[in-house]
Amino acid sequence: MQFVSPGGETIAAIATAPGRGGVGIVRISGPGAARIGAEITRRTIPPRKAIFTSFLDQGGRAIDSGIALFFPGPASFTGDDVIELQGHGGPVVLDMLLERALAEGARLARPGEFSERAYLNGKIDLTQAEAIADLIDAASREAARGAMRSIEGAFSAEVTPLVDELTQLRMLVEACIDFPEEDIDSLADHDVLEQIDTLLARIATIENTARSGRLLRDGMNVLIAGKPNAGKSSLLNALAGDSVAIVSAIPGTTRDLIRERILIDGIPIHVTDTAGLRESPDEIEQEGIRRALHEAEQADVLLLVVDSSAKDDPDAILNDHFHGVFQNLPPVCVILNKCDLSGLTPGNQKSDRHHCVALSALSGAGMDALRTALRDIVGLTPSGGGGFSARRRHLDALARARGALEDARSTLVSKAGSELLAEDLRLAQQCVGEITGQLSPDELLGKIFSSFCIGK
Repeated sequence: MQFVSPGGETIAAIATAPGRGGVGIVRISGPGAARIGAEITRRTIPPRKAIFTSFLDQGGRAIDSGIALFFPGPASFTGDDVIELQGHGGPVVLDMLLERALAEGARLARPGEFSERAYLNGKIDLTQAEAIADLIDAASREAARGAMRSIEGAFSAEVTPLVDELTQLRMLVEACIDFPEEDIDSLADHDVLEQIDTLLARIATIENTARSGRLLRDGMNVLIAGKPNAGKSSLLNALAGDSVAIVSAIPGTTRDLIRERILIDGIPIHVTDTAGLRESPDEIEQEGIRRALHEAEQADVLLLVVDSSAKDDPDAILNDHFHGVFQNLPPVCVILNKCDLSGLTPGNQKSDRHHCVALSALSGAGMDALRTALRDIVGLTPSGGGGFSARRRHLDALARARGALEDARSTLVSKAGSELLAEDLRLAQQCVGEITGQLSPDELLGKIFSSFCIGK
């Protein structure tokens, strides 16, 4: 069913980035788009045929000249009639052209309103709409490829069948509740259990892919921590390929957080160096250590740097300094630094508890193994696979759906009642449906589209 905007409003906005450029575009969408385009050009714009024409003000004077395009709805991006006026990319010229469209009855579009109309008109689902913004904001080729796969429907193709299957399973359970006296060809308890287990496995698989997609979009947050003089700042410099942090033999040189953004195989990595972990009477250093512990809870990976020549115990450091947040720590990769002094072979080392890499931040030996370990720890692979762009809200929805399904499984096993089972399935269905927008509250939609740029 096609969405009709309140009052049949026509919206307009500059669709190209602010600043000067060779080409600038004013986009108009809504029931009045064709009329406004005809008023500005003083000619009928044929459907899907580019015409070169003048863009005129209300007095008939030329504002600019360029290309006019008309896409009749519903076969347009928004599903409504769309006019695009492509002129020269000067900000004054584009402002004059936009003012002309507004004077003819259009109103200024809200951020993301064109994409919102495409979603409401059923042209795209919510993951595809968000992927448009992700493609625009992509900070790497990998992120751009992941966003494009989401636009093409890769994420939706995983989620939509889940909603359908949860709906069918919920309908069956509720039918058994509503018509217990009827001879309904229902599934035996163990078959329902098998279906729930299958859904849980599929959600886990989607979560893994979505987690990688979120990291491609937002970047991986990597925290470097360790005792003073373990080589943390040297490691940051080695990863960044530049002297971004001061390196000194004096303990406590780094007191605040030092952040650097790098790319590893096209994956954005946000690296944070922290103050050395030790007992210190210095209030500034104590604050730096407190910030380091707080950052550890927000990181995707913790690089715990130890001086391999001093034979420090990584687990002792974790227990001594992270005991308050130990359960909330991200995956830990122990960096056995100064392997050139200790005699360790650079590269991956065996460890029962953590990823472990021996390297020399000074010489660079073992750095390739660390870069590979970072990808492996969070499950990232170079492009070419079937990954897609994802956001934190998607992971949150999947986690809540998994929790509801686990509750459904417990309800079924304990025979706590069909009503409770149906409610657990409803909650799981609701959570999964939020991802593509099949079951999304209005406030969620408003929050999502308000983060888009104007004109998109």
